[in-house]
Amino acid sequence: MNIAHPELAPSRLEYRAAVALQQRLRELVVMSGSVRTPRWVAGVDVSYDFVPTRFSKNKKASESLYAAVVVLELPSLRVVETSAVASRAEFPYVPGLLSFREIPPLLEAFRKLRVTPDAVLVDGQGVAHPRRCGLASHLGLVLDLPAVGCAKSRLIGEHREPGLRRGSASDLRDGGEIIGRVVRTRDGVAPLFVSVGHKISLDAAVALVLECAPRFRLPETTRQAHTWVNQLRNKGKSCA
Repeated sequence: MNIAHPELAPSRLEYRAAVALQQRLRELVVMSGSVRTPRWVAGVDVSYDFVPTRFSKNKKASESLYAAVVVLELPSLRVVETSAVASRAEFPYVPGLLSFREIPPLLEAFRKLRVTPDAVLVDGQGVAHPRRCGLASHLGLVLDLPAVGCAKSRLIGEHREPGLRRGSASDLRDGGEIIGRVVRTRDGVAPLFVSVGHKISLDAAVALVLECAPRFRLPETTRQAHTWVNQLRNKGKSCA
């Protein structure tokens, strides 16, 4: 698979330069559109350990990264292709700037794909981010593909609890701005936090998440990517 804009994801930047780039990228995010009859949807995951530091009780993120991309066919959710890589981090672990750490290994995995997905679901935030450019938005811009942030927890914003039935939703707001939607994917189970990544509307993003989560709380894209990246990570540990 060809990467549309790899220059938008440099892995070696100083903190201030990364923040400045993120603030410029937010202006490029397209918050409209839909994925008409998508055939393939990709899920991504990046995994790494947190290791003890020598002179402190705190832990730091390991430099060893494992990234996976899994492409599923809709509507069957059959896995059609997987790609996973082991890599080394070149950007430190900085909350709010994780895309600079995690996108480079993900691009390695995307380059190995034979098919180009119609959309990407990310286990993380899109515009529901302090600078409106979380991992899903940044990755969508780099790939030039519709992307959706589908996180297990809230990063910023306020919301009311949605109804208990599957499909119930409430707006996620930051001040007066709607930055996402809190969506129940299973009856009575904790909701997910869905936000636009790039080139898709919020309504279309929610619809895609629900289509990819017919049985479980998490979309099947996320579940499969998590499984594959952990297999690679465990293999790497056993070979260490």
